[in-house]
Amino acid sequence: MDRSARRRGLFLVITGAILWGISGTVAKKLFQYYAIEVDWLVTTRLLVAGNLLLAVQFFTKDRSQIFGVWKNRSAAFKLVIFALFGTLAVQYTYMASIQHGNAAVATLLQYLAPVMIIIYLILRKQTVFTRQDLVTVSLALVGCFLLLTNGSVSQLSVPMPAIVWGVLSGVTLAFYTVYAVPLLKQYDSLVIVGWAMIIGGAALSFIHPPWQADYAGMPLEAYLYLVFVIVFGTMLAFWFYIESLQSLSPKESSLVGSLEPLAAVLTTVLWLKEPFGYFQWIGTSCIIGMILLVALKKAPSKQININIGS
Repeated sequence: MDRSARRRGLFLVITGAILWGISGTVAKKLFQYYAIEVDWLVTTRLLVAGNLLLAVQFFTKDRSQIFGVWKNRSAAFKLVIFALFGTLAVQYTYMASIQHGNAAVATLLQYLAPVMIIIYLILRKQTVFTRQDLVTVSLALVGCFLLLTNGSVSQLSVPMPAIVWGVLSGVTLAFYTVYAVPLLKQYDSLVIVGWAMIIGGAALSFIHPPWQADYAGMPLEAYLYLVFVIVFGTMLAFWFYIESLQSLSPKESSLVGSLEPLAAVLTTVLWLKEPFGYFQWIGTSCIIGMILLVALKKAPSKQININIGS
């Protein structure tokens, strides 16, 4: 693989990860101080960000792909599956975990996705279980235990709903990462991510219409936070993440973004002043160490072709 393409992929996934991590903390502030509902925020950010991505595709790239994807029955079906069980699912579970807990824990639990991808590849016999994989899984398990219990077996330091939603966000992120690969071989990432967000947002609109909100009652600060979450934490973050898959493997893309949980933890503790115990810091270090361990692993000479649902 061309070195410049790989560097570009690394830059995209790291930038997207930082934006995503910070946006989670900003979303928590919206939930906590401005009574914004999860359903409304997820619906709004998906619809707005999705249309913005398609607009960028229209003005800067091959605009024929925007509707061309719907002319291919197989691709259209995969796009709908990706939108509902990937984009919408990962957005909703992540935000729900933040609402019940905080952005730091939600993001760290979401980063169980790399371990899930490794297990999936092993079960599909597309890779073998190595000593490094054993260390990776062990760090993830120890890290999650310390993060959720703060070293106390008798009680959890994180609300159970936050844990459940957080683990589900890890599952959906793993699916989101792997399932997108064959679609990206056919169409631009802007088209796939843009339509997936619009479909996901439209589906959730039946449950919570985005226009049912008290816009006039929100202060200017809340609007600025919303713009950051929608444009930087959704549109750019998801686009960069998916775009990175064109030059990095799914496992690499899900792991190199180790700055996402770090950004979420630091902004949660320093900006929102959320309490974070000594053992939780150790657990955080284990999870980030797990991510870096696999991310820094030398890329194999032969990439595994991952193709789900084809």
